[in-house]
Amino acid sequence: QVQLVESGGGLVQAGGSLKLSCAASGRTFSSLSMGWFRQAPGKEREFVAATPGYNTFYADSVKGRFTISRHNAKNTLYLQMNSLKAEDTAVYYCAALQGTLNDGSYYSSSKYRYWGQGTQVTVSS
Repeated sequence: QVQLVESGGGLVQAGGSLKLSCAASGRTFSSLSMGWFRQAPGKEREFVAATPGYNTFYADSVKGRFTISRHNAKNTLYLQMNSLKAEDTAVYYCAALQGTLNDGSYYSSSKYRYWGQGTQVTVSS
């Protein structure tokens, strides 16, 4: 089992920045592929970013504004969010899967077995 706990969400003005963290426990963190997803009210959960460790992947909507990173020694995943827009408002979820995906489909939420409880990000315009 893997436990994931997100933090760092909050209220920020458009154009501002936030940094989310996800603390993981229960498995060797370096063996996990990690991702961030988000869900806005009335919308489906969508892919934001992912890192299996050797590479990073981003949704087109956040490319150039968000940066995903991981600190294996601290068992922590991060999401630095800059130039935030009102449409970035959502609950942000950290997710993990064991190992890596041969087909590279890190954008697919169904591939992730472990999920955090989410942290709210609200961007005011």
